Amino acid sequence: MTETQPSFVFDAHVDSLLRSVDLGHDLGESTPGHLDLVSGRAGGLGAVVLTSWCEPRFVAPGDPGSTSVPADPWQPPAELLPSGADPSPIAPDLDTLPGTGGAFQRTRLLVEAGRALTRRHPDQALLTLTGADLAEARGTGRIAVVLGIEGGHAIESSLSKLTTFHEQGVRLMTLVWNNHLPWIRSCRPVPEDLGFEPPAGLSAFGRQVVERMNELGMLVDLSHASDQAFADTLATSRAPVLASHSGCRSLFDHPRNLTDGQLRQLADAGGCVGVVFHGGFLSAEAAAVDAAIYARSDYRAIGKEPGTELHTNGAARWQAKCAFHQREAAPFSVELIAEHVLHAVDHAGLDAVCLGSDFDGIPRTPDELRSAADYPRLADALARRGMGAAAVDAVLGENLARLFATVTSGVAALP
Repeated sequence: MTETQPSFVFDAHVDSLLRSVDLGHDLGESTPGHLDLVSGRAGGLGAVVLTSWCEPRFVAPGDPGSTSVPADPWQPPAELLPSGADPSPIAPDLDTLPGTGGAFQRTRLLVEAGRALTRRHPDQALLTLTGADLAEARGTGRIAVVLGIEGGHAIESSLSKLTTFHEQGVRLMTLVWNNHLPWIRSCRPVPEDLGFEPPAGLSAFGRQVVERMNELGMLVDLSHASDQAFADTLATSRAPVLASHSGCRSLFDHPRNLTDGQLRQLADAGGCVGVVFHGGFLSAEAAAVDAAIYARSDYRAIGKEPGTELHTNGAARWQAKCAFHQREAAPFSVELIAEHVLHAVDHAGLDAVCLGSDFDGIPRTPDELRSAADYPRLADALARRGMGAAAVDAVLGENLARLFATVTSGVAALP
């Protein structure tokens, strides 16, 4: 039995929408994944950023500003629309924009799935665009659903498409994923065959993206960004920023993690770091276990048989690999997450630390924290380390709620 039931959990980064679109999972019901509204409610979830991650195969390798998968003018599938709705595109004028296939269209579908979730389950979830919406969700006992995008390749180097996503209800964008863009460098090494030279940090257009997000009231997310892109964004942004799912580099020297200096800079700018649940970012030991699993022939064989669902459906293949990984890897403890939380608090201050689980986007979880129903076990771990109830509540939800309300303040409601 847990001793610490969090009063309000706000998770800054969850990848469950891919299951919804590619596997047909209704996240308003119990599903075979890390997070849905049912498991979330059991664990005290009050708000969540559901991120839309578009696979790199939708991006042209030589020019991430163009598309590699052509698409007809897009309209939401009937099952994503409310009963009796007109099945016309949600924004018909977009069909006149160039390059509406590829990453842009794929991401629109994922975002629309998040909106459809709140329409199907209005008693459980509220599409949340502003701090006022967040307060309404909390007051009515519903889970606040914030829509996010992971990776600026979704906007296809277009400020118009960024604005379109805002109109669709998106309130957060992770500027870059592991693939570099012509306007921002990720934290990963640059491949020799990339086909273009990314900037050291942000290009002039990259700064325009940040400025436009400030104007729109969208949270700028710096997880996955290079150190120079991190610095350039802090120098550009007029609003506080977020690193939604990262760890502490002093505890494990991984490029996805933040240095102590970056933690302080983020805090000084009024921002937050969301501590990730991915063991491969939390310790060298857990990363070595992951690497050993990735190298196994039986793991690598998953999804290789032609004609099977695992071969044709990337989400199904990912779930199968995660199940294998969770079963075969030596376990790691929730204490690793607590250690990174406490280190971040020590260097950034209590007000600058939140959670970004990366649920449904990580290959395995701690044994004690298998799903969103288990958030209380992290609260327990923090309490065992001497963190008081008010501090636990701040980290698990209140800090991110304050940041979200600050950045989105004054933004007009979606028509």
